[in-house]
Amino acid sequence: MRTYVVGGAVRDALLGVPVKDKDYVVVGATPEQMVQLGYRPVGKDFPVFLHPDTRAEYALARTERKTAPGYKGFVFHTDAHVTLEEDLIRRDLTINAMAQDEDGRIVDPFGGQTDLSQRLFRHVSPAFAEDPVRILRVARFAARFPEFTVAEETNCLMQQMVAQGEVDALVPERVWQELARGLMEVRPSRMFAVLRDCSALQRILPELDVLWGVPQPAQHHPEIDTGVHIMMVIDYAASQHLSLPIRCAALLHDLGKGVTPPELWPRHHGHEMHSARLVEAVSKRLRLPNECRDLALMTAREHGNVGRAMELRATTIVALFERCDAFRKPQRFLDMLAAAECDHRGRTGFADRAFPQRAYLAAALESAQTVDGGLVAAATRQRYPDQPERIPEAIHQQRVSMVKACLARCGKATD
Repeated sequence: MRTYVVGGAVRDALLGVPVKDKDYVVVGATPEQMVQLGYRPVGKDFPVFLHPDTRAEYALARTERKTAPGYKGFVFHTDAHVTLEEDLIRRDLTINAMAQDEDGRIVDPFGGQTDLSQRLFRHVSPAFAEDPVRILRVARFAARFPEFTVAEETNCLMQQMVAQGEVDALVPERVWQELARGLMEVRPSRMFAVLRDCSALQRILPELDVLWGVPQPAQHHPEIDTGVHIMMVIDYAASQHLSLPIRCAALLHDLGKGVTPPELWPRHHGHEMHSARLVEAVSKRLRLPNECRDLALMTAREHGNVGRAMELRATTIVALFERCDAFRKPQRFLDMLAAAECDHRGRTGFADRAFPQRAYLAAALESAQTVDGGLVAAATRQRYPDQPERIPEAIHQQRVSMVKACLARCGKATD
């Protein structure tokens, strides 16, 4: 019985980056022997055990055989005769198919160290093509390690997988899981570049894929291309270490530009409405978490209004707050402002340009929040006992008055 550290822990240690979790493979043991040694079985599809002291996971070396389409169509085989190399060859990339023995020696049967030095993602074997999740994983790794590129033969294999329909067998939850993890990496745009290069993005997120090649007015978007703009937006969000819902909103906010008739290019009047409709469709198809869906919808619908905030009257600003449910959920509204700022700064030459709209609307909301709705309602009921319908309007007008005062302090006319 021999135990090895495998996979990402070995890769990260060789790269000199912090190792978060360690995966262990046990060679030469049976499930019965593991139980006798005090390990607790927890695996569902294949034997995995928790160490009796550290609670770390130890998996028995295994092989796998493809039996059906998709990423769940596998039969696993494990016994004491499965070798370490047989276990490693089933892994996705050479840089993830290395092991370290108990004496610290690196076991590298497929050239992972060479590919690490060359900053290359290369598949271990043709079995890579049996699991479509691996396309998403390669793309996610590209977002984590943006200096790496995909080997030409690996990209060709991924293109073949897409053409054969393997990606279409992915369940929505798994697609979103990998996309979400990639969005939280250091350079999310690299994930989408890899997905586009192998044509997987067209199958997974066609509403986003069509944005490349769609022009925008150069005076507002020097980068011109909408797809390029979106990538700059999500990379800016990543640089600011923003939350997943904000990054998701940044990714999806301009989907409506993809349905603008070409004869209207480069303008996209009313794209916010189309964007919101497409966000609804994407959220339903990929089963986005509610917090991601709701913020993305609000950002798609309102980012144009946020950009025009300095031109809006107080009553329009309060209507914006009410439409966004900002008085009940102020933090979500502030997150929307953060996503709108990413939209502003994610343009060529705009990264350091001021975006006063964010602080402007945040201050206006803070002023409007000082209105005590209960007190206003009580006073209105006393004055108009038979007209309860006056209460919402009275509260609205009080909030407008507070916002007018705030805008005056900010130096804006409040006519």
